[in-house]
Amino acid sequence: MRHAIQNLEESKIREVANAGMGRSDVLAFWFGESDEVTPEFIRQAAIASLQKGETFYSHNLGLPQLREAVAAYTSKLHGPVAAGRIAITSGGVNALMLAMQALVDAGDHVVAVTPVWPNLTAQPLIMGAKLQCVSLHPHGGAWRLDLQELLDAIKPGTKLLIVNAPNNPTGWTLTREEQQAILDHCRRTGTWIMADEVYERLYFEDTPNRCAPSVLDLATADDKLVVAHSFSKSFLMTGWRLGWLVMPTTMTHHMGKLIEFNTSCASVFTQRAALVAVERTDEVTPRVVAHLKTCRDKLIPMLQALPQVSVEPARGGMYAFFKLDGYGDSLDTAKRLVVEAGLGLAPGNAFAPEAQGWLRWCFASKDLSRLDEGVARLRNWLQR
Repeated sequence: MRHAIQNLEESKIREVANAGMGRSDVLAFWFGESDEVTPEFIRQAAIASLQKGETFYSHNLGLPQLREAVAAYTSKLHGPVAAGRIAITSGGVNALMLAMQALVDAGDHVVAVTPVWPNLTAQPLIMGAKLQCVSLHPHGGAWRLDLQELLDAIKPGTKLLIVNAPNNPTGWTLTREEQQAILDHCRRTGTWIMADEVYERLYFEDTPNRCAPSVLDLATADDKLVVAHSFSKSFLMTGWRLGWLVMPTTMTHHMGKLIEFNTSCASVFTQRAALVAVERTDEVTPRVVAHLKTCRDKLIPMLQALPQVSVEPARGGMYAFFKLDGYGDSLDTAKRLVVEAGLGLAPGNAFAPEAQGWLRWCFASKDLSRLDEGVARLRNWLQR
């Protein structure tokens, strides 16, 4: 077996979750998903597709109708994007890995902004790349980018920059000015940008389209830019495993070949459900975002009231990322919280070494009282 695979770190989030799964006394906030089921009309679209017998292969790049709908959806948010730039994938994770396979050779220099969801730093290592991480820096309970530090890391010959914004776990989001500076610099160095923007609609700032700034707002169709998206977060479809990529038109045909050798295609009935979700997004996403903001605004003040906690409200995403003073090993702390407090959180060092001592709390809770109970358990544990 390849050493790159043998040396991959197991997910510390899963390590904590595995310690608590199946226990009815544990309040679980460790995974990045809402506990609300997919809306009925989306589920019914999949059922209708199955009842029609749509159980066969589809085009490698996805159903033409869905690609057109995703292109229209993206264009409404970010300006014209042709369907010829869209590939439907078997989940956002699959979209990211396909982009990595398409762009990165063994030995390539890849830069990633961290802390970040661990898949994004594992994927270039799987491809044999030389990974350089540029960390956000904590200021109180918030994380910020040293833009010059990032630009200095991206040199001529750097193959790929990986950036996730709004960011999981910190909630940090790129400004329009930072995006422009990064795009201009990568044009000069010939560096591809792989932007993970799956949380772009889960954004709490007051913008005209209620959407986080996207590199697509600034880039041309020919820029070395690949943007990854997912139906999981904004449409409450985590278990459906469906996502998409936006890329230069010259890349799309080759991406279809790569999809063939990975998954062949996404299932038709899940794509039918996604088509309805995109066409009726105004019935889903605004309500989801409004509820998440309510969750955020309820949880953050309660955490800030705890004397050992440093946290600031995230601008986007579905997470409270907080420093717990006096507790160094995040993984050990998270495991102890499961066993001793019945509280399931994700350890900060799952996302980067520099996030040691931090914990991530997914606040996407349909029942707000779960947040009250979770904070009470944390408070009692700290007092003990």
